[in-house]
Amino acid sequence: RPILIMTAHGAIDSAIESIRQGAYHYLTKPFKLDELVIFLRRAIEDSRLRREADTLRTTLRERFGRAALIGHSAPMRALFDTLERVAAADVSLLIGGETGTGKGLFARVVHAESRRASGPFVEVNCAALPESLLESELFGHEKGAFTGAARTRRGLFAQADGGTLFLDEIGDVPPSIQVKLLHVLEEGKVRPVGSDQASRVDVRVVAATHRNLRQAVRMGGFREDLFYRLDVVSLQLPPLRQRREDIPFLTEHFLREQRSRHPQSPVQRFSPEAMRALIAYDWPGNVRELAHVVERALVLSRRAEVQPDELPQALLQPGGGRPPILEGEILPIRVVQRRYAVWAVAECGGHRTRAAEKLGVDVKTLYNWLSEGRAEDKREDD
Repeated sequence: RPILIMTAHGAIDSAIESIRQGAYHYLTKPFKLDELVIFLRRAIEDSRLRREADTLRTTLRERFGRAALIGHSAPMRALFDTLERVAAADVSLLIGGETGTGKGLFARVVHAESRRASGPFVEVNCAALPESLLESELFGHEKGAFTGAARTRRGLFAQADGGTLFLDEIGDVPPSIQVKLLHVLEEGKVRPVGSDQASRVDVRVVAATHRNLRQAVRMGGFREDLFYRLDVVSLQLPPLRQRREDIPFLTEHFLREQRSRHPQSPVQRFSPEAMRALIAYDWPGNVRELAHVVERALVLSRRAEVQPDELPQALLQPGGGRPPILEGEILPIRVVQRRYAVWAVAECGGHRTRAAEKLGVDVKTLYNWLSEGRAEDKREDD
């Protein structure tokens, strides 16, 4: 609540002290009633704006903070362990990962957990815009700079001043734009198209790509100096097939989310058989594909419990994307052990406690099995 101080003994030192202690304003007698009304209205409005800003910040943190990342698998635990340090390090961040793994969401979480959380979060998909338009979007332009530039436009760097700029699919940026991006990262200044003046910006750049940028650098498709500017800190988001233990949790999350969008749907859950199919599938579209499958089920199913025959046919093909347990060359025992553990969890509908009981081990041992041998599996995927 705002506080106004009124006194008959006006002095500079007491005025400064009252403001320092949190008073909104300081009035000395005698004063006019109109003057008091003006300051009261200003104080009330200021208090209202502060409450709205606090509520907005809280909402953003709840939606895009750490809680927005769902998963208990070893890869997700590793991400959680590094998130705080990555968010606190106010340097460029490069996020890698297959399409649909949640790179945009992770960028928002990093922003929400950083000191820039109260600043803007601005994003652009670099692959979705032609070269001429991308340059104008990023850096802005002056009126008359090119045909169709009817007015001056602030670029996304200027809009993100004090916050974070998320450059999605940075690997698709053409060479001419790469040069200008490098200049901004090195100098901290942006010059709009058609302008002779550069203005300073305070922006943290978070970039993401599904491409192998190191290979692109070797092939000459991406500037090496820009790559190292972006790759100050880098993270690789795991594909869903490497974190199958998280599928039941993600499915429940998407069910809650989609039920609010489709309140008329009778769907409440997936049957154990349907859940086994979800866990066994390889998910080439990753988390995004899972979200679409859940929404499809809510739209089309007429039952409270989704059955396997209501899932897309691709999920029900022989093998269903299930990882082979024994196949091809002789594998290290920890790899076979991990694959068998993943298969057992899938057969138990995602219930790890039940799977551990059937395997005759405790849950902690099952977690260890699911984590071991992951490096070899990843090399096979690569």
